[in-house]
Amino acid sequence: MAILVYIENTDGTLKKSAFEAASYAKAIADQLGDTVTALSIGNVKTAELEKLGNYGVSKVLNANQDNLKNFVNKAYASIVAAAAKEENAKVVVLSNSFSGKGLAPRIAAKLDAGLADGAISLPNINGDQMEIKKTAFSNKAFATEVISSANKVIAVNPNAYEVNAVGGTAQVIDFTPTIDAGDFSVMVKDIVRATDKVTLPEAEIVVSAGRGLKGPENWAMIEELAEVLGAATACSKPVSDAGWRPHSEHVGQTGIVVSPNLYIAIGISGAIQHLAGVSSSKTIVVINKDPEAPFFKVADYGIVGDAFEIVPKLTQAIKNLKNN
Repeated sequence: MAILVYIENTDGTLKKSAFEAASYAKAIADQLGDTVTALSIGNVKTAELEKLGNYGVSKVLNANQDNLKNFVNKAYASIVAAAAKEENAKVVVLSNSFSGKGLAPRIAAKLDAGLADGAISLPNINGDQMEIKKTAFSNKAFATEVISSANKVIAVNPNAYEVNAVGGTAQVIDFTPTIDAGDFSVMVKDIVRATDKVTLPEAEIVVSAGRGLKGPENWAMIEELAEVLGAATACSKPVSDAGWRPHSEHVGQTGIVVSPNLYIAIGISGAIQHLAGVSSSKTIVVINKDPEAPFFKVADYGIVGDAFEIVPKLTQAIKNLKNN
């Protein structure tokens, strides 16, 4: 028996969340005395997949058919379920990423499994039961979920578990399960990505701004700060609604939920809908000229002042530090 971990990739390159999920699965396997088998779907080179051995994976099932190059929710879920049955895996681990949020419930249904999505820590294992701490109510709270079913699916929040390199090389095996034609009734024809930017769900640092920036013409200083920090850029809902920034940068309850190590909020008041999308951040820094802004109540660090004065000075200070 093995722990199965689904490994995500972007255009053939393994994502950081893949290594987090593999490390998480390895930690569970160590508790249970099992091994870890990974499943890769899409066009990923064998040499890249072998590197998963460094994160505790013993074997990689490689499903690389041409019709699986782009993400297809129903088909991918069927393949994960087939791999779990092939390996007799009672525990399936995947990232609670954008695609993982849609995959996890389908996989659980196919395996008659209990599901814990949004996991933020390793499970406490007691016999056949697993007790897992997870986010709840759009990240406004935490919950402890107990899974007592024979099969279990765990979706781990990005940045919730550290990547742990243990050394080794994984064995890569071709995996070609039979897939029902109905699983391809909805197909993704093309995916266009901004490949030169850090993606929000996986970003360890996020620089976000709101209406306090006064207009899209002032976003250059936000992008400069993000570039210096190696961060992703984000915005509040009113900003994306106004067309100042793309909706793909909207963070909040109705946008993207993030959990970076550092979240810098500039000119954002801190409405409850926005806080719901960032509350899992490990450290929150708020820059706002209004000392009564609600965001200060949840901030780890706060600066009361004009962003147009503070942000350029902060950016220059970081540049000076990096050049020393």
